[in-house]
Amino acid sequence: MKVLIPTKLNKVAANLLAGQGLPVVQDAETDLETLVAANPDTVIMIVRSEKITSAIIDALPSLKLIVRAGAGYDNIDCQYARKKGIDVMNTPGANANGVAEEVVAMILACYRHIVPADTTTRAGLWEKKKYMGREITKKTIGIVGLGNIGRLLAKRLQGFEPVLIGYDHFLAKQRAINIGVTPVELDTLFERSDIISLHVPGGPATQKMVSFDLLRKMKDGAMLINCSRYGVVDEEALAQVVAEGKKIIYATDVHPKDAAGEKPSSAVADLVLPHLGANTEEANRNAAKRAAEQVIAYFERGDTSCVVNAQGPVGLDPLQLQLAKMLATLGRLVGGNGAIRRVDCTLGGSLRQFRKWFTPRILEGVLPEAEKNLNWAAAEDSLREHGVIYRAKEPLVGNVEEDSIVVEVVSERDGSTLTSTVRGIVAENAPIVSTINGFKGLYFDLTGNLLFVRYTDRPGVLAHVTKVLADAEINIENISAPIDHSISETLAVIKTNKPVSGAEVSAVMTLVKAIDAFAVTF
Repeated sequence: MKVLIPTKLNKVAANLLAGQGLPVVQDAETDLETLVAANPDTVIMIVRSEKITSAIIDALPSLKLIVRAGAGYDNIDCQYARKKGIDVMNTPGANANGVAEEVVAMILACYRHIVPADTTTRAGLWEKKKYMGREITKKTIGIVGLGNIGRLLAKRLQGFEPVLIGYDHFLAKQRAINIGVTPVELDTLFERSDIISLHVPGGPATQKMVSFDLLRKMKDGAMLINCSRYGVVDEEALAQVVAEGKKIIYATDVHPKDAAGEKPSSAVADLVLPHLGANTEEANRNAAKRAAEQVIAYFERGDTSCVVNAQGPVGLDPLQLQLAKMLATLGRLVGGNGAIRRVDCTLGGSLRQFRKWFTPRILEGVLPEAEKNLNWAAAEDSLREHGVIYRAKEPLVGNVEEDSIVVEVVSERDGSTLTSTVRGIVAENAPIVSTINGFKGLYFDLTGNLLFVRYTDRPGVLAHVTKVLADAEINIENISAPIDHSISETLAVIKTNKPVSGAEVSAVMTLVKAIDAFAVTF
């Protein structure tokens, strides 16, 4: 089984695999297309940031496994690989320490003017007075996102005796305190911090999260470091805030593309690096070693626990997995989108034998900022790291033969504990929600654009809601509005032809004096 490593990866991977008797071709100099054409009998490929497209996959008819030596794998066409029966793996966590240490380096470089001081001194100048620096010691440092990297950063900074504060909507407060970080709200973190480091995932949930309003709250002279994803910082807003006279030191390591060319951040950043976070000998070796070990385990023991594009097992309808994520999302939103503390998933009928397959989908629904497409073991670890107690339960009463899913979410918001229970089934080839808390008989297809409005039951409310939508030129495709007579409340679920905006949700809330309202698109 030939192994192709078309990248500059530590030799430990090639050595481990060769020691297992596998022929290995490692070549970081030849372009990928040429290398693939010369090795059509490749069975295993280990890559870093190389683009593995459908064309590359088609050129390797014997390919069975692709391993990304690193965490992110959006450079691989995972869906196409799945269609061709090819498994894709990653090695999450191998690079975390490298990123944490890079943040410390960026802080020191900015505070002590390392780059310009070196340049001017080499040029024969002596600008010691110009480069008066600052010290990290005892500064207030805010960490946004307390996942693997955020927690390691907190540990690495301890020697500077800082005041560490942090924000992670999904992490239990006590777990933050246990690592020496005082949990605060995001606004407070931006107001109080001398240095802010961002460690959140990309995607719609965090796009331009660091907004004009947050940037204006920063101290004059404070530092902002982005080693998360490009787009998390609204750089146009940053330019505007700086133009208004506020001094903000901005350092970034992330860009729209990891490639040569003009970098948009250059116009506003004091320090711009070419995504060096994971670019250390140690991180490279860790990722290479883990990639090789996973390949060996995959072929020797059939270990697929690290596969990120796995299909469900025979007998499990993929719609059931989709439904589980939808129900978990609804459980979070119905509970006020608070910090999740416990999740119980009860699977009925034949679904009980597939419990582990549902864990990653539950994770993605209740913790949308967590890593996506994890295997079940890593998903359990992620829930645990976020302080979430997760239990897959047996149905105690009712029709245990029905393939139903019940998700119970316990969350905290504004000091209160809220519990929401959502039940659903797959029927007529669609994911259906049947019950939300005491609102029974919904039987509503969850696909599409949905608006949920909970209000004290009384005549005329739906007319006001539909008027707001009509004024916004939003067409209604379906409505269900069951009543919970025990509390005299109605829950209206409305499917629309396009997404309902935040402004329209607010208008509905105000007009009908709703107890709660939110929109979601599945």
